[in-house]
Amino acid sequence: MEVFDKAKAWIVRITELGLLIVALSIVLQMLFGTNVAFFGDVVGNLIKLITALGNNGVVGLVAIAIILYLFSRK
Repeated sequence: MEVFDKAKAWIVRITELGLLIVALSIVLQMLFGTNVAFFGDVVGNLIKLITALGNNGVVGLVAIAIILYLFSRK
């Protein structure tokens, strides 16, 4: 079980790092526009994701709830 605990800890750390990078890229894009090196169009991709989830009605709401649950649990 120790191996699974270590793997879980690594996955949690990598996920937290990924969320920090997404937050950083959003701030950089707001400051400098879409021409930020190495990040691409993160804000545009998030808007597309939210639009796609919103177009699916209840299914989109359930998907958002699941995503929020996965990110909020520790």
